Amino acid sequence: MSGSPAKIATAYLLTCAAIGVATGLLIIPATAFSTLTYAVLPPVSALVGGAWIVGFVIAMRLLERPGAALLTGLISGLVATPFSATGPAIIVTNVMFAAFVELPFLVVLYRRWYRWLFVAGAVLVTALYAVWTATAANMASFPGWVLVLYVVALFASNVGAAALGILIADQLRRAGVARLARRRDLPAPAASSAPPAV
Repeated sequence: MSGSPAKIATAYLLTCAAIGVATGLLIIPATAFSTLTYAVLPPVSALVGGAWIVGFVIAMRLLERPGAALLTGLISGLVATPFSATGPAIIVTNVMFAAFVELPFLVVLYRRWYRWLFVAGAVLVTALYAVWTATAANMASFPGWVLVLYVVALFASNVGAAALGILIADQLRRAGVARLARRRDLPAPAASSAPPAV
């Protein structure tokens, strides 16, 4: 399927906007849950960490275009801002997480879209947030094993979110969603019992 540059750009923006709004709406309750549980059960609060990246993975996997995660992160932050205790700072947080999801693709100049690159982005987000938590979020007041469990839970949540994002994006692709906006009009992923290519 082909289209004019204007139509492609419009489809790209609208797709990022739709995913960004959905991600913002997901982040609102995730933020509330994380805030309520962090003070007493930090590892439990980390279980919703994936809510911050699943939409960015969907955008990148579905569109396969530079900036898809960043734009989705910006829009999700704008949606969540009125309901966030941190106010506009959540925009910075979302864009920062989106940047780390997108970073592995930048390294390969957006020429490869392997599944493991999405996982690598999720691992980068985990490392970033774990370091920030350990140094700036009073995690030092908890026993060491709590920090370890927190990082493990955060890692599981983020990697699981990356896998879920890939699954959702592939299903959307099969349904023909955002066909015009994609970087290239690839055939929909075929169902197969063979191990997926990476």
